[in-house]
Amino acid sequence: MKQLACAILIAVLAGCTRSDDREISASGTIEATEVNISAKVGGRIDRLPVDEGTAVRAGDTLAVIDRSDLAIQLRQAMANAAAADAQFRLTARGARQEDIVQAEASFKNAEDDLKRAEELFKANSATQKQLDDARTRFIVSRSVYEKLKHGPLPEEIDAARARREQAAAQVDAVRKQIADAVVLAPSNGEITQRSVEVGEIVLPNAALFRLSRLETVHLMIYVSEIELARVKSGQSAKVFIDAAPGKPLPGRVTYISPIAEFTPKNVQTKEDRTKLVFGVKIEAANQLRLLKPGMPADATIVTDTSSVR
Repeated sequence: MKQLACAILIAVLAGCTRSDDREISASGTIEATEVNISAKVGGRIDRLPVDEGTAVRAGDTLAVIDRSDLAIQLRQAMANAAAADAQFRLTARGARQEDIVQAEASFKNAEDDLKRAEELFKANSATQKQLDDARTRFIVSRSVYEKLKHGPLPEEIDAARARREQAAAQVDAVRKQIADAVVLAPSNGEITQRSVEVGEIVLPNAALFRLSRLETVHLMIYVSEIELARVKSGQSAKVFIDAAPGKPLPGRVTYISPIAEFTPKNVQTKEDRTKLVFGVKIEAANQLRLLKPGMPADATIVTDTSSVR
């Protein structure tokens, strides 16, 4: 009888060991990827079409900031761009033919005036100042005529082109600010925090919302060095929560920490907190939204695929 009892006990212990070899169980807390959404521009909040708990898709409008001042700046920038473009085209085209003819006539008159002033000065009929004035008019008129006749320098055209491009860039910058005044959802998810109300003034880069991506959540558990040798990325896992007892949710191992650490302080016993462990992240699909961030959960990693049915 004693031999039979010993045999049964050995069989039970052996069965428990095989079960431990096939699976690793641990507990953790459900976490979700969270994105803090900020305003790129400052101003008064005009519209907030979403609230906490609203499910959004990538590209949905979350907030609209007042753009009336930016609209005025855009008109100013566009006017400056038009003026710079006209100046560039005028410079590149060069002087009109009638302007060249007029400059040539002024140059000839100044040349004749200078000759008369020189003759009168020699005859003591003109003062030195009158001669100097005539010579100055001659030099200026000749310079204007030569410049119009030969056209603008390449450097002048380049400078006019640069001013045009600078004005166009200013238009683009204001248009971008107007676009940034509409805050869009960067991805699918759920608004879990809204930090502003309609009518509030916000500063650039101020946080407005927190978006949680709940389609897929993850659970970080910690395993010992001995258990780590049996854990591999991609292994199947089962996640259990108190809200759905007996209904394991499928998951898989997506990350294994290469660095040992002490068990996190949220582990209850002091003995466990002093152990060196390795973090293992388990990812689980959450289409039914049963898994909530902050919810405690248990996970079982299937280390022996032959046990999976």
